[in-house]
Amino acid sequence: MSTKTRATFTCLILLFLSASLISQVVSRLLPETSSYENHEQWMARYGRVYRDATEKEQRSKVYQDNVQHIQSFNNDIGKTYKLAVNKFADLTNEEFRTQRNRFLAHDCTPSNSAFKYENVTAVPSSMDWRKKGAVTPIKDQGQCGCCWAFSAVAAMEGITQLKTGKLVSLSEQELVDCDTSGVDQGCEGGLMDNAFEFIISNKGLTTESNYPYKGVDGTCNSNEESNNAATITGYEDVPAKSESALLKAVASQPVSVAIDASGSDFQFYSSGVFTGECGTELDHGVTAVGYGTSDDGTKYWLVKNSWGTSWGEEGYIMMQRDVDAKEGICGIAMQASYPTA
Repeated sequence: MSTKTRATFTCLILLFLSASLISQVVSRLLPETSSYENHEQWMARYGRVYRDATEKEQRSKVYQDNVQHIQSFNNDIGKTYKLAVNKFADLTNEEFRTQRNRFLAHDCTPSNSAFKYENVTAVPSSMDWRKKGAVTPIKDQGQCGCCWAFSAVAAMEGITQLKTGKLVSLSEQELVDCDTSGVDQGCEGGLMDNAFEFIISNKGLTTESNYPYKGVDGTCNSNEESNNAATITGYEDVPAKSESALLKAVASQPVSVAIDASGSDFQFYSSGVFTGECGTELDHGVTAVGYGTSDDGTKYWLVKNSWGTSWGEEGYIMMQRDVDAKEGICGIAMQASYPTA
């Protein structure tokens, strides 16, 4: 190799190494945003359309702020759970709470009602009612604040399967449209116990296929209201502020629970055992459909939500169990109840 050729070859190597080093430096300096969609891509994915350019610009700013929060959170390797960009990413946390969370919390005075699982002395180390065939697929309440109806229906679907051996998807829309003479007010909020009371007085509930979900308040269809596919005989409240009592109940059947789901971490929860900070201002109705222990030894409740499969772990969340606070994480042990049949 001539001296000139050797010099040229050396220069090429140096240039290559320099480019490689520059690339590494730049990659360290740039924020790790490559795994996140830009706002336009996100809009296309979720079919989001805005009124005008002004609204789009406002939503884009909210989206970018949320992405930054999610990215910063996930970079903390000490967390037991992860967040992800989902269909709520263009909503501020206040807007999100207003749209979704309409559980009408009431005074948590200890109930005098019976608790038939009081004397249960042994429960399985884990339970997943999905594997027992007692849980219907994840549903989506949309922008209607009727989480209470989805929670009550999921619990009723569970006890119906346990008693009859048949898993039937029941109608939330019937509750939204027809259970309006008392506390429950459709998309404006309600309570699971009051939903159970309506179902008892109505002598049952029809199927989702007979009375499909619309996601808006409607006029009660009296024909379908009387076309009952499942019934319950009563309901009981789980003793308040007792995770041990709640464990006995969930070991026996799916249970309606109320939680404080107001935090942004709950809004963007994606996977893992949720151990985040939250209060006890109950604002959302969900259903505890099991419990277990994660690989790292963290005990959790398995909770079915009604925000579609694109939220959480295909629509579910694992919430820390056996916490120091007697109310349970996010107040999960404060207002639990279940139907009887």
